[in-house]
Amino acid sequence: MELDFERCYRAVDSRDQRFDGWFYTGVTSTGIYCRPSCPAVTPKRRNVRFYPSAAAAQGAGFRACRRCRPDTAPGSPEWDVRADVVGRAMRLIADGVVDRDGVPGLASRLGYTERHLHRMLTAELGAGPLALARAQRAQTARTLIETTDLGLAEIAFAAGFGSVRQFNETIREVYAVAPSALRAAPGRSPGAVGAGTISLRLAYRPPLHAPALLDFLTCRALPGIEAVDDGTYRRGLRLPHGPAEVALTPLPGYVAATLRLADVRDLAPAVARCRRLLDLDADPAAVDAVLGADPALAAVVAAEPGVRLPRAADGFELAVRAIVGQQVSVAGARTTVSRLLRPLPVPPSPLVDHEVVVRENGVSQQQLHDQPQRGRAGGELRAFPTPEEILSLPNDAYRMPAARRETIRTLARAVVDDGLDLDQGADRASTVRTLTALPGIGAWTAGYLAMRALGDPDVLLPTDVAVRRGAAALGLPATPADLDAYAIRWRPWRSYAVIRLWRSA
Repeated sequence: MELDFERCYRAVDSRDQRFDGWFYTGVTSTGIYCRPSCPAVTPKRRNVRFYPSAAAAQGAGFRACRRCRPDTAPGSPEWDVRADVVGRAMRLIADGVVDRDGVPGLASRLGYTERHLHRMLTAELGAGPLALARAQRAQTARTLIETTDLGLAEIAFAAGFGSVRQFNETIREVYAVAPSALRAAPGRSPGAVGAGTISLRLAYRPPLHAPALLDFLTCRALPGIEAVDDGTYRRGLRLPHGPAEVALTPLPGYVAATLRLADVRDLAPAVARCRRLLDLDADPAAVDAVLGADPALAAVVAAEPGVRLPRAADGFELAVRAIVGQQVSVAGARTTVSRLLRPLPVPPSPLVDHEVVVRENGVSQQQLHDQPQRGRAGGELRAFPTPEEILSLPNDAYRMPAARRETIRTLARAVVDDGLDLDQGADRASTVRTLTALPGIGAWTAGYLAMRALGDPDVLLPTDVAVRRGAAALGLPATPADLDAYAIRWRPWRSYAVIRLWRSA
């Protein structure tokens, strides 16, 4: 990844937070690395080195700045947008694939050899997959140290480290202090909540139009799965090691997140999915600059800067909802899906406190308290059912045409039997081709999934009724062919234009 020195240095000199996550600044005179918006005195040019990732800066021997916390910067929007192997790899690493399946598992998901994947990531990011995952583990460990009362030994394994010694060495190398010093740091909030509950701040690049996000999620919220109350969005999640409940509250400067996890090893994937759901790694300035250049959109962009593209926490969930929503209203689709889920039992919540047991050999194990469960915060929320659960439903659970019912079942079988991937790490073009080959899934459904489940920022839905209504309201061509031709000027942000048109409708 080529980093222009002058452009990067000007961003650092102006403390421009829009560049946070795009690159990192290593200062040779202090041995630390910072985010571009660090409030410290701008270092001299001769003492500055720029790196495309925190892992690359750590690999070069720099430790994280304690003042600007570069390890908590928003992710680079480049990896959020790009559909190539490196972009997919970064999304999968953020979701914890390397911690769970190792580099061989990551390479297998991407269809490349480990050696070639290492070459590609090193060329782009200055670090291989192990180093990138290690940087994420360090950030996960710091979050657990500062926001919970879990023992340090348990935190080591929960964060994905192979041993306590590896954990101690990494924390000392990245933060230049022992783990116990991070726990004793001034301003740390003691864990007043259960060990499985973690509160943290999710950074984003301003502006963020929170009402647009909450409006979108509110009118689509599934009872029992999601809820929006007093500016807070809550939902159930299915994570690699168990279920979870999350509460997200957009605030000026950050999103307050409360995560209640069945297993603290799921912290990194939970954070990645929350960020993905709210599109927190986007670059709204770049999006609004392109869309605002169109006179037809200029007024709405100026009135509502920072409108995001709500993504999906569960690709299969969104696919089912998209199929149900074919040619029906949003409210009608929500009602139909809610009825579809009624026959399925609500599983008991395993979200419990954790206890650390350290044996004589120093290996930490996690035990669960054998005690009654506390009530779920804010009500009963569960994750969306699995494909297997959907396949178990009888015919009379489907209050919809028989053809649509069979499309949902065909999709579920493709996920279960053929390994169809509907999440951010999937190959977008290949997944769209697979989807459109399934009976009952056309261009609108595949495009909607590409936009929200796969995260493609450049999808237009010209046949969508609300898109056409919004286009007409703004004086744009309203026929699908004419709108498709006109929308070329919105590339590569046509998905964000769709959100604008929906709001205008």
